[in-house]
Amino acid sequence: QVQLVESGGGLVQAGGSLRLSCAASGRTFSRHAMGWFRQAIGKEREFVAAITWSDGSRYYADSVKGRFTISRENGKNTVYLQMNSLKPEDTAVYYCAVDAFAYTVRVTPSAYDYWGQGTQVTVSS
Repeated sequence: QVQLVESGGGLVQAGGSLRLSCAASGRTFSRHAMGWFRQAIGKEREFVAAITWSDGSRYYADSVKGRFTISRENGKNTVYLQMNSLKPEDTAVYYCAVDAFAYTVRVTPSAYDYWGQGTQVTVSS
């Protein structure tokens, strides 16, 4: 099993920044990716960003490109999401997830095998 623990959410004004962290523990994988998704009230869960663990390839949703940065720290099995220039429409619960057999970044939630509990991000206008 894999445990994912997210942290770093909170309330911020529009234009501000937050950094989310997700620490993974449990079984290890030879080729996987870690991603961030978000779900706003009344909306479906949507892809935000992901990174492959082997070579660090990154992929972003168009809505966050240029504002969010995903990174990883291999020794700590931790992935980060630096969120800058936040907008009210970024308000959502943010989830960390692991795609256990990833040869490339995938953007659909169904491709991911393990999920964290989520952390709330609220951006006020």
